[in-house]
Amino acid sequence: MKKVAIFNHKGGVAKTTMTFHLAWMLVERGKKVMVVDCDPQCNLTGMFINDMEEEYPFESTAAQRPRNLRDAVRPAFESRPYMIQAAELVESPKRPGLYLLPGHVGLSEYEGQLSVAHELSSTLSALQNIPGALHHAIQKTGEAHNIDYAFLDMSPSLGSINQNLFVTSDAFIIPMAPDLFSSMALKSLARTLPKWVEWGKKAASNTILKSADYPFPQTSPKYLGASVQNFRKRSRGGEEAKPTQAFQKWFDALGQTLSGELLVALSEAGMLLPNSVYETANALPDKFIMEIGALDGLIAIAQELGKPVYAIDLEQDTDYAGTILTNYQIKVDGIRSGFQTGADKIDKLLSAI
Repeated sequence: MKKVAIFNHKGGVAKTTMTFHLAWMLVERGKKVMVVDCDPQCNLTGMFINDMEEEYPFESTAAQRPRNLRDAVRPAFESRPYMIQAAELVESPKRPGLYLLPGHVGLSEYEGQLSVAHELSSTLSALQNIPGALHHAIQKTGEAHNIDYAFLDMSPSLGSINQNLFVTSDAFIIPMAPDLFSSMALKSLARTLPKWVEWGKKAASNTILKSADYPFPQTSPKYLGASVQNFRKRSRGGEEAKPTQAFQKWFDALGQTLSGELLVALSEAGMLLPNSVYETANALPDKFIMEIGALDGLIAIAQELGKPVYAIDLEQDTDYAGTILTNYQIKVDGIRSGFQTGADKIDKLLSAI
């Protein structure tokens, strides 16, 4: 199983939406995919199962049969007298082969404990089982269900949980929006991610963590690409629709930061795949791996239906007609094409890891 971190510490970049849409598309390509809700806000869990209204439906009824990520790692964080077990997954009722490892608000309660363990577990054996717990729980769950790809939907923060999830992943994607703060976030990630990976290498080589019940893995997350979402397109003179002028300036700013500071930092930290791999996948690292325009009101319909925007049957699922139907169909087709292109690139890149 390949684990892919979907991460940006800037919020509002459609990270959860991208995770869900991309995973669904890879299932259409014949993969068995697990999405892991690592964000205590649980937006992915709500998107996956859209009929949660009164009670959280994934509370674990037995200590050794976890039904969410928080309960899956509880044995390590609370020193329970039993080992981490594979969690139960929820299969999408609309897309067989797509599974959810639900999130839990209580996962955030472990943030401080994990931060302490990151700092002191190399010298205090009492904490040695904590740093490798998240990786072990996700990996064990994936193996139990024969999962090909696991996509980790992470919260927008630079906390210890995200650091841990990131450095124990095989690869990562950076979702962005075309705006000033996404450009600032890329520069911040160029400074932060190499530091995280350096810490991960030291943790993996530590004798105490190697001998833990849940050994810290030796991984080196590789950059798959950056996606840009939620922008307006306009077609001029019959040409292919392109970002409007207002958004294009931010595309240019993001592209400059991407090809400059970010890739230089990732290259120096050994976080890039060989150039030949990117070329074969038609996914050059200095270009955006996906460009997905604004979803507008379609996202609300998709969430109500529990499926991606590109899976909406406008004639059956909506009351749209005439010109409105035609215009929305063009948008749906464009969104499908964007995710098809992205999924093809990502599938090829992951096959090389």
